[in-house]
Amino acid sequence: MARRTSPRAAPAFVTPMAAHLVAELPEGEDWTYEAKLDGYRALLIRNGPKVELRSRNNKDLTRMYPGIAAMGAHLETEQVVLDGEIVALDIEGRPAFQALQHRSSYPNHQIMFYAFDVLHVNGRDWTHRPLSARREKLATVLANSGLKMSLVLPGRPADVVNAVRASGLEGVIAKRAGSIYQPGERSSDWQKLKLQQQQEFVIGGYRPGSNGIDALLVGYYEGRRLTFAGKVRAGFIPHTRRELLNRLQPLKTTECPFADLPTIGSSRWGGGVTAEEMREMIWSRAELVAQIRFVEWTAENRLRHAAYLGLRADKSPGEVHRERPGKQPHQPRPTSK
Repeated sequence: MARRTSPRAAPAFVTPMAAHLVAELPEGEDWTYEAKLDGYRALLIRNGPKVELRSRNNKDLTRMYPGIAAMGAHLETEQVVLDGEIVALDIEGRPAFQALQHRSSYPNHQIMFYAFDVLHVNGRDWTHRPLSARREKLATVLANSGLKMSLVLPGRPADVVNAVRASGLEGVIAKRAGSIYQPGERSSDWQKLKLQQQQEFVIGGYRPGSNGIDALLVGYYEGRRLTFAGKVRAGFIPHTRRELLNRLQPLKTTECPFADLPTIGSSRWGGGVTAEEMREMIWSRAELVAQIRFVEWTAENRLRHAAYLGLRADKSPGEVHRERPGKQPHQPRPTSK
């Protein structure tokens, strides 16, 4: 009698694993380091001839990046799930987040997918295998597909930081070589060091101006409370102002979504919004998330010299919290057996 074989499990979306933000990188033989790329986190899922790109919150990005999907059809495996980052590279190979948003304004930028993990291969779950084994498999899976592999950077943390900073990249990710992949978890097995101050913020309204939008009003969630972070006036070009206005107008509301406005004063850096200034603002439902670069947080907990980089399609407003770096304890974590 012929032995019956069970059908292989189909590759499917996995909620991506997240990294802890730290003030300094961990050091030791078990740690590896990769450049933190400034783009959209995404999963590439191939099931035979079908290739999908899914954002970290499971939105379909396939039609937005057909070139990446086409490369995915040339992978060495028929069924696979890759974790990685969609980036726009300038002519010198540096990622530019704004070019992802406004590709027509950056015709010389190349859209690319950098894979840094493999979670499923031909019916088998790879998340419980050690990172070192997953990366070894990833190299063979990518082969000649045209998709890129995020490389491990050699040297001690100080050497890695200096090299990444000199390249103008966003930061460094440290990962335990023996660790498993923990879907949906923010694990200390992955730690990120940002060399540029930037993060996501929720848009709660704007101050109108001669070009449509003079300044965005942004914040972050503390529990269910949307806390005001500041005004964003830099980083706009006419095209982005028009796009933002078109996206914000349908979200117009009469109620301010920020729990801590108005403020008593405008603060030294103009970060507050007084009761008188509230009348100038146009409020919106808190549904859009923007990537914002800034110099620092002020003593009043406002953003100083904030600049708009683009909207994020891969993050929900409720996920946006103020990022606070901390040193992670080096206690043992789950590893593969």
